Amino acid sequence: MNIHEYQAKSLLRDYGAPVSEGHVATTPEEAVAAAGKLKPGGWVVKAQIHAGGRGKGGGIKLVKTLEELRGHAERLLGKPLVTPQTGPKGKPVAQVYVVEDTPIERELYLSLLVDRDSGRVAFIASTEGGVNIEEVAVETPEKITTLTVDPASGLAPFHPRIIASALKLEGDRAKQCAKLVGALYRLFLEKDASLIEINPLVVTKEGKLICLDAKIGFDDNAVFRHPDIEALRDFDQEEPAEVEASRLGLSYVKLDGTIGCMVNGAGLAMATMDIIKLRGGEPANFLDVGGGASKEKIAEAFKIILSDPHVKGVLINIFGGIMRCDVIAEGIIEAVREVKIGVPLVVRLEGTNVARGKALLDESGLAAISADDLDDAARKIVAVVKEVA
Repeated sequence: MNIHEYQAKSLLRDYGAPVSEGHVATTPEEAVAAAGKLKPGGWVVKAQIHAGGRGKGGGIKLVKTLEELRGHAERLLGKPLVTPQTGPKGKPVAQVYVVEDTPIERELYLSLLVDRDSGRVAFIASTEGGVNIEEVAVETPEKITTLTVDPASGLAPFHPRIIASALKLEGDRAKQCAKLVGALYRLFLEKDASLIEINPLVVTKEGKLICLDAKIGFDDNAVFRHPDIEALRDFDQEEPAEVEASRLGLSYVKLDGTIGCMVNGAGLAMATMDIIKLRGGEPANFLDVGGGASKEKIAEAFKIILSDPHVKGVLINIFGGIMRCDVIAEGIIEAVREVKIGVPLVVRLEGTNVARGKALLDESGLAAISADDLDDAARKIVAVVKEVA
């Protein structure tokens, strides 16, 4: 789960991290009023969306007058903002964040995430802030320092010292860095975060460290433990079908292809999408119905898949491990009759009672194409979709 920058900064402030002063606004008038609460001399107007690259998309602008501020807020609010990370449709801008212009001496980068190799919380620090950290990793990897924290011993005094050294901070600035590192680590653990990214972390001309921009993501599986975090969710920034799927306990991600996929198990779903592409098709979604693929769940999954107008065919790939294949087949038959799908359907079953499951599908009278294995299923769905395209 992601949150907006202004929400992230509010959390950081609660944990004692230094952030730039700012106020959120939903109208141009509120934006002007927000500027009136801040120091005069210039402000930065920032579109609030769940995507990076806002500056490249025109979503961040330094303004010097209230008239300029009002005009930029009017251009952003109520319209989609297209950035390198949003796709051509963009993301709707319902709020802008008006912050004080900060005199910057240096721009740094600091983030926390879970290191996949060690399973530990890792700090990533770089002197190259304000730019895409992925580009730095490719072009000048020596400028990035990664430091993991042993969960058994926790954050030790030497961790902030290493990070301050990596950021070339000394004296009072190193002390400020140590305080910030501690605050970020506590926030990461206590709120079950999956990412905290401060880019840029700036050193002002007065020698103060300020979190100028912030991005925080949370572990979806742990959000239920934090009602205060769950309340920050902005459904307008998410695909409606993905929101509905999460409500039903389905894992769904919309993609750009034409072949809908319904699979039980995330790994099997990934393999299914891979082989569809291998055979010349394009998956329209990732959808994991889970181990207990009941009739009701399959019916809801069909509705979500078919809500995408680009879907020209559906591939069901179910492994009957937890459930028997004949029970799954009965569920598919009832769900298809209930939903009345109007696109070609290919079904691949494997597992306990697979022969009985296939027989039930063949005897059902449904226009469902049975497949022998995953490769056969991919070939068949790609072929029928090309025929109807």
